[in-house]
Amino acid sequence: QVQLVESGGGLVQAGGSLRLSCAASGGTFSTHVMGWFRQAPGKEREFVFAISRSGGTAYYANSVKGRFTMSRDNAKNTVYLQMKSLKPEDTAVYYCAARRSRGPSMGIGGYDYWGQGTQVTVSS
Repeated sequence: QVQLVESGGGLVQAGGSLRLSCAASGGTFSTHVMGWFRQAPGKEREFVFAISRSGGTAYYANSVKGRFTMSRDNAKNTVYLQMKSLKPEDTAVYYCAARRSRGPSMGIGGYDYWGQGTQVTVSS
């Protein structure tokens, strides 16, 4: 059983930056594909970014292309989501997720473990 705890959310002005972290415990971190999802008020949870077990391959949503990057540190059991040029439409609760299967997934159903989420609010 993997436990995930996100941190780093907050209030930022449009154009600003934030870095989210997700610390994992209770499992073998390096064997899990990791993902970030977000859910805005009144909307469904959506895929943001995913990274392979080694960190060598990443997948992202078109809406964050060129603005967000995802990385992982397997020695620290932590993944990061660096967000730049933030927009009001990026406002959402951001969730970290872990997937036992080897291949990547951009679907909510493809992930086995979820964190509690961290709020990101971007003001205009």
